[in-house]
Amino acid sequence: MKILILSFHFQPDLSAGSFRNTSLVETLQKKIPEGSQIEVMTTLPNRYSSFSVEAPEKEDSPGLTVHRIALPSHQSGMLDQSKAFLSYVRQVNKLVKGKDYDLVYASSSRLMTAALGAWVARRKSLPLYLDIRDIFVDTIKDVLSKKLVWLMKPVFSLVERWTIKKASKVNLVSGGFLPYFQARYPNQEFSLFTNGIDEEFLQAQPTARQPNTRTVPEVVYAGNMGEGQGLHHIIPALAKHFEGKLKFKLLGDGGRRKQLVEAIENAGCDNVELLAPVSRKELIEIYQNADVLFLHLNDYDAFKKVLPSKIFEYATLGKPVWAGVGGFAASFIQENIDNAAVFSPCNVDEAVDSFANLQLVTQPRPDFTARFARAEIMKGLADDFICLVIESKS
Repeated sequence: MKILILSFHFQPDLSAGSFRNTSLVETLQKKIPEGSQIEVMTTLPNRYSSFSVEAPEKEDSPGLTVHRIALPSHQSGMLDQSKAFLSYVRQVNKLVKGKDYDLVYASSSRLMTAALGAWVARRKSLPLYLDIRDIFVDTIKDVLSKKLVWLMKPVFSLVERWTIKKASKVNLVSGGFLPYFQARYPNQEFSLFTNGIDEEFLQAQPTARQPNTRTVPEVVYAGNMGEGQGLHHIIPALAKHFEGKLKFKLLGDGGRRKQLVEAIENAGCDNVELLAPVSRKELIEIYQNADVLFLHLNDYDAFKKVLPSKIFEYATLGKPVWAGVGGFAASFIQENIDNAAVFSPCNVDEAVDSFANLQLVTQPRPDFTARFARAEIMKGLADDFICLVIESKS
């Protein structure tokens, strides 16, 4: 059995796609028949321009080859990202030339990696398994100008339709995506293998209830600082309200970090600390030392369908979760995570009121961690597309 995996991010890069697909490959190696080969085509670590880590361009181990494609330097702008992705496409097309596979798997947050997978699968007449982590066509109407949306949405809608229809099977990482896709592609088969909790976080989960003792509690956010998170719309006013009562520590980078810095300065906050991205090991230690873990998505309709992977990390470490989310993510938190406060995105008054519902304690969440361990979810996903390979050969 020979499997081609396309994932724009892969370990040791920092992103939800990297963590998810690294775990999937580790699971597959244990499940596929002896003598099988997995070939991963990804990029050299590039998630954040402010965080870099060394990784070989080609890495060979028994049953696994990882190609990491070098990209031109880029920031978070659409033009830069488009150029970077075109470099990835060109190199993938060169790498797959003349090679045989049994299945193409593509994991995609921004549609185009999925479309690349469909292109390769079509050229080689192979079954295609898609792992969809975002609804790109639905998202662009909220994050781009109306003029750009008018120009781009019809094109990307056609790309999405072609891509989804080429797939033999489609997995969605959020149950909130299901109504969108089922309405448009009623004949397609969908599965729901969500994001989950990685082993590093399971090992770091608390074993007993621990009261938090800081005089001024520390609220931590770590992750992307882009338009999708909208931190620049909520943190300055929230921090100003809680001046002297809470300290905010924000780690990460992204397209709206500059606006966030300016908004904090304009608000005159002295209780916000901004730090660069850190390694996962350092991040877990920072989470463990926090009193509250903060999450926020911008107030866009598209984000009411998503289920951020960060929710799983936060909940596992037993901290109070303070989340400005709506739709599916809000329902998921309310149904599955105790000691969590949810407020409407960008609503400072609701955020202030909801904070009073949190108990400042760290406590285990054994039911949650048992249900959403990444290893178990990846076993299901791996089994699903191994079955697809077997069916395609029968």
